[in-house]
Amino acid sequence: MRFRDPQIEMAHGAGGKASRRLVEGLFAPLLFESAGAPLGDAAHVRMDGSCVAITTDSFVVKPLKFPGGSIGELAVNGTMNDLAVSGAKGQAMVVTFVLEEGLPTSVLESEVRAMSAALHKAGVAMVGGDTKVVERGKADLMYITTTGIGHLMPQVTIDTRSVRPGDKILLSGPIGDHGITILLARGELDLAADLSSDTRCVLPLIEAMVGEAGPGIRWMRDPTRGGVATSLNELARDCGLGIVLSEEEIPLRDEVRGACELLGLDPLHIANEGQFLVVVAPEYADFALNALHRTEGGEDAFIIGEVRPEPACAVLVTTRTDGRSSPSLSRMVKSLKPWHGADSTSIPAM
Repeated sequence: MRFRDPQIEMAHGAGGKASRRLVEGLFAPLLFESAGAPLGDAAHVRMDGSCVAITTDSFVVKPLKFPGGSIGELAVNGTMNDLAVSGAKGQAMVVTFVLEEGLPTSVLESEVRAMSAALHKAGVAMVGGDTKVVERGKADLMYITTTGIGHLMPQVTIDTRSVRPGDKILLSGPIGDHGITILLARGELDLAADLSSDTRCVLPLIEAMVGEAGPGIRWMRDPTRGGVATSLNELARDCGLGIVLSEEEIPLRDEVRGACELLGLDPLHIANEGQFLVVVAPEYADFALNALHRTEGGEDAFIIGEVRPEPACAVLVTTRTDGRSSPSLSRMVKSLKPWHGADSTSIPAM
């Protein structure tokens, strides 16, 4: 794949096909030539005989504060979650603030305090950082970039190449809360819903699950930009197998379902910030699910599908009628589809 787009558009940051073209057509061949395994949420780096996980992320959110969280809390949780789903426990972070001239000090202090609280809750230390200030109107008040480093959990190995037919797909909880919350918080839609972002650190859930089912865990991902559909399509493509989901097993709040129906959005393509997907060997699936159900915040976890030989490199969602799975009501989840447009008003930035 070569990157032939004449200029950068909003879609290139939306986590869909355009993002994939940019990464695989430009960044990967020039910057990641030595990477052996498929790119994931965190890189595993071997140094002096030991291996650590490292990840980096940028957070661009409008508005900065939203029901259930804010950009500061999101930056910590998002970084820790990327490490957790790669099979690592975060140990330290560094941060860069890009601040806009005119940003009220009270707003900055509020976000720094939110970060401090999230760091304390996650049990991770902030060990360094940098600050830049740009001209008024150039940064939506504040951008935050973080880098996290952590130790690998010895009980689990995350690798798309280990996925096998018959493996189960597990989802930790309801989808779409964060993306719809951000849309509503912008005040650009004449909708009201009692909904808040799902932003949280998922490490306690993953540690509980790994403790019970570590040898059976093949792959994990937090479905942020592009949602569940994009994450699973990337998995299907990387492992060369098919993924079949049962629509009725996918947890979804009524508020999210209603907003999606009104706006013409597919919940499977909407961003999440406090959920994760797991592929687990069938003999360990019940152990993994029970471990989540016994852990605070994992009560709504479900097995939502399984890996199959066909359709190869694709994701299929089946609905049900009269209690039976109906092929005529199946639908393909298009590969790496950015959800409902590619402009800044329809795709909440993470």
